[in-house]
Amino acid sequence: MILRPIQDSAADAEAVRHVSAAAFASLPDALPVTGPPPPSVFQLARTRHLARTDPEGCWLAELDGEPVGAVLALRREDVWVLALLVVLPQAQGKGVGRLLLERALAHGRGCLRGMLCASPSPAAVRRYRLAGFTLHPAMQLTGRVDRSRLVDPGDIPVHPGNATHRHLLDSVDRRLRGAAHGPDHELLLAHCEELLVADTLAGSGYCYREGGEVRLLAATSKRIATRLLREALARVPEGVEARVEALTAEQEWALDVGLELGLSVETRGYLGLRGMRPPAPYVPNGGLL
Repeated sequence: MILRPIQDSAADAEAVRHVSAAAFASLPDALPVTGPPPPSVFQLARTRHLARTDPEGCWLAELDGEPVGAVLALRREDVWVLALLVVLPQAQGKGVGRLLLERALAHGRGCLRGMLCASPSPAAVRRYRLAGFTLHPAMQLTGRVDRSRLVDPGDIPVHPGNATHRHLLDSVDRRLRGAAHGPDHELLLAHCEELLVADTLAGSGYCYREGGEVRLLAATSKRIATRLLREALARVPEGVEARVEALTAEQEWALDVGLELGLSVETRGYLGLRGMRPPAPYVPNGGLL
């Protein structure tokens, strides 16, 4: 087996997607899939984005020329993020994941903080705990938005955002998690349906939405975060299932909004943190944190 850097190429992005699909399909609570899963444009773009911004954190494991595992990691200022760690089911338990994680952790040497989203896989949970991460049980909200429960938004204005708001986005990021997302906002702006921004004398916040998914939300107060989440869910297209993931107990404000609008809550995986408390109010992006 060899480990090699992931290249900014369509072939390597597809290799990572293939390994990811097989690995996640093998989880005990994975939904049954009929036929090959459709390729995710965002997933493919994220792999190539991180191969450009963080080549030392992106590695592919190959056996006899075939991909069997992959890792994507990034550094943003003083925060190291594990974006993805996957191994084909037939290659699990043979040290592939450990070797990939070691390479990714080396990319984050010197960072004071670390973040990751962990699947329910017992092997993954054990590996991340041994790496020094505190594992916070996470929840997710799913379901159709009950539009009869949408109420008057109140006095916090929310408007569409764009690249001109980068200073605001980075400022909120630094306040909540100690580092800006930096170039990752370019990826999110290019692949999310909309960016919502709230900027008042009392504080600021933003939220990315793609279809029914809340991809990332950060705000300087629960009041602003609640307003942004309500607005994002109100904009979910009719008939599309809403999804808000990676919510720890610190995000009860988000649970309250979701439950009020008819969504269901269930436990799903962990938010792993090192050298920091869960950012709040904050809904992370599982692939960029």
